[in-house]
Formats: sequence, C-alpha cells, structure tokens
Amino acid sequence: MSLFGSLTTAISGLNAQSNALGYISDNVANSQTTGFKRIDAHFEDFITASNHRRNEPGAVLARPQYMNNVQGTLQQSQEPLALAIGGAGFFAVASAAGINNGMPVFDNRQFFTRAGDFQLSKDGYLVNGDNYYLQGWAVDAAGTPDRTRLVPIQVSEQTFTPQATSTVNLAANLPADATATAVSTQAQVYDSLGRQHSVTLNFTPGAANSWTLAVDVPDDITAAARGTVQVDFGAGATPAVPAGTLGDFTGATGSITPTALPGAGNPASFTFVTDFGQGPQTVTMELGTFGQSNGLTQFAGTAFNLRNLSQNGVPQGAYSGISIRENGDVAVNYDNGQSRVAARVPLVGFNDPSQLQRLDGQAFMATSDSGLARMTDPASNGVGKLVIGSVEASNVDIATEFSKLIVAQRAYSANTKIVTTTDQMLQDTINMSR
Repeated sequence: MSLFGSLTTAISGLNAQSNALGYISDNVANSQTTGFKRIDAHFEDFITASNHRRNEPGAVLARPQYMNNVQGTLQQSQEPLALAIGGAGFFAVASAAGINNGMPVFDNRQFFTRAGDFQLSKDGYLVNGDNYYLQGWAVDAAGTPDRTRLVPIQVSEQTFTPQATSTVNLAANLPADATATAVSTQAQVYDSLGRQHSVTLNFTPGAANSWTLAVDVPDDITAAARGTVQVDFGAGATPAVPAGTLGDFTGATGSITPTALPGAGNPASFTFVTDFGQGPQTVTMELGTFGQSNGLTQFAGTAFNLRNLSQNGVPQGAYSGISIRENGDVAVNYDNGQSRVAARVPLVGFNDPSQLQRLDGQAFMATSDSGLARMTDPASNGVGKLVIGSVEASNVDIATEFSKLIVAQRAYSANTKIVTTTDQMLQDTINMSR
C-alpha cells in the first residue's frame, strides 16, 4: 500500500540527503587542500510501478559525481619548484612502497595528481606535500627525452665537468685611419681541467688593407708563439671583396691553419694548436664571414673597436639549484653559469577524468571507464600547459557548498516530516480496528 511505500521512499530520501551532506562536508573540509576535486551529489530515482493508471512510491539514491575535470584557481607559490596545470592534464607520480638501503622503493602501480606543490627531498627527488614522487622522461646528453618509460625524477649530478675551449669568436673593427703600429686584445680559454688561460691577439698594420695577426699563448708549455697569419680586407684580398670586409688569410705560420678557402660567404676562420700540459688542444678562431661585416672588419676610425669576444668551454661548476621550464625540462643549474637537463615532465590526459579512481592525498588511478593514460609534452594534445611557481587550489566554492548545505538540510527535514506523518497515519489505521 502507498503508506508503506511513502515510508520507504522517505527513508531513502533521508539516506540520500545524508550522503549529500557527507559530500558537502568533505568538500568544505578540503576547501584549502591543494589540488582537491570536489564531489557533487547526483540524485537518481528508482521506480517500483508507474504507468498511466498507477504509480507506486519509489526511492531515491545520491550517487557521487566527481568534478575531476573542473580546474581550481591557480595561485602563486613561494616554492620555485611548484607546478600547476592550466588545462585538463595530470602529473604522473609514484608512491614509495618502502625503503631499501636508505632509498625509496616505488610501488609498481601508476598514480596521477593535480597537486603540484613539489619540493626537493633529501634524496634529490621532487616530492609533493602528500609524498607522491613526480615522474618524468629521462633525457640523453643532448636533452632528448626517452618517451618510452617514466621514472621518478631525481637530481644527483652535483658537479659540472669542465669543458675545454674549442672556439673563440671575435667581432671587432681595425682602424682604417690608424697611425699606431699595432693593436691587441686578449681572449680567455679553458683547458680540459677547467683552468683559465689568456690568448693574446696582436694586429700589426702592413700594406694597404692588410694586417698581420700574431697569436700568443703565454701559458703554452712550449713557450713559443702559436704563429702568425696575414689578414686582407677589401681590394687587398684575392678575390676582392666589398671594402672594409675580411677577404682572405695568407702566409700562415706556426700552428695556424685557415679552415676555409677565400670567397664571399665562406666562414672566415682558422685554427691554432696549443698545449697546457694535457696534450694538444685545437682552438678555432671565428672571425665572421668572408665578404660580410659580421665579424672582423676594417672601416674608418683611429682606434680599435671591440664588439664581441667570446668563447665556449667552462670551468668546473658546483650545483646551485634546479629549475623547471615551461616545456617541462628539469634543469640542474651550476655556479659556472651552465645548466644540464636532467628530465622532462610530461602531462597526462584521459578521455573521461571524472571516472578516475580517487585515492588518499589527491591522487588518482586510471580505470576502464576513464580510458588509458595519454602521456604527452606540455601544451600539446589538449593536456594544457605548465605554470611554473604556482599551485592549483581546491575547486570547492564555499558559498556554493553552503547553499547546497541549506537545501540538503531542508530536504532532510522534509523527509523526516513525511516519516512522522506516515507513522501517524499508520497509527490511525491500526486504531480503526479497535
């Protein structure tokens, strides 16, 4: 009969509103939790009997509706390694299953999160506030990521190996109106041990449009000059080039060897060999391009004008910190001004992120309903972009939750009223037989 049906329906309503209240309380409690995704109540009715002649009271169920695909507000963080995602992607993370020889042993299962409050652990891992370890693609020496496997990102390279200088770049103007007998400048180069040495470049004017360049390296163990080469400009070169531009190298002596034939458009460079005690070291002097004014020139002036003098090669560097770039590269920085890419952070996309299985600590696991995880570079394939130095706040809106709380409370009270009213009617029915 309908009285019993109304009682059953009202009780199901009490259960449904009770569940909805639980979702609301969970949301409010986690309104300040980084990366938290709120849960909404989706009410479903159950029909017992319903047609155009008869309808029996049914029931209602409050099913959780996960808002995993709704982004929270991005907030700046004082932690430089903090990450947020502007879009629909997730971070791939690992969970430590134990410790072996002082290092974490990782769970074989794959986890995902939006909580990007990462910091560097004592072991050099990037770990968020819920102890999930950020995973990424390992990279080779050229910085190319291996996209076939994920590994927890660990920074372990504490020193940068010194690199010997192999190239010196010079851009300067030799004075066409000079009365001085010579001009000079010095470049700094590094040997294979990272020690710095001076290379002196002496220019002595000769015939019109011609200078003699002498290369001297005082620290060379042979104590001899590296050699000389005649540098010709404009009409003084063979073949001739535009006035004031470098045309050819002639009469090279010692260890100096031009690296290209003269001719407009060819690189204007030569090599010399020196030895700082670690064996012969070949250095290339890059002076621009033959026939162009992008390197060494001879234009009007009475003074030597140095525009650029630089070299490759670096001394040994000590670890100074790490940074994360917008393309996901995790760069290890050193105090010698160099950096090395240790890994790249991918982002993960799902066809239906609302169907991910929720875990403790704002983590998720893929399910058959969510679809397979798609690993991709940031800012590609619809996963969103990385926002460096920020975190994603909870997507809970307190005002909305309080509104839902009032509705749930009123609905719960209304169902209790139905229960008491139905109980009174049943009591009246029983009393009829007395």
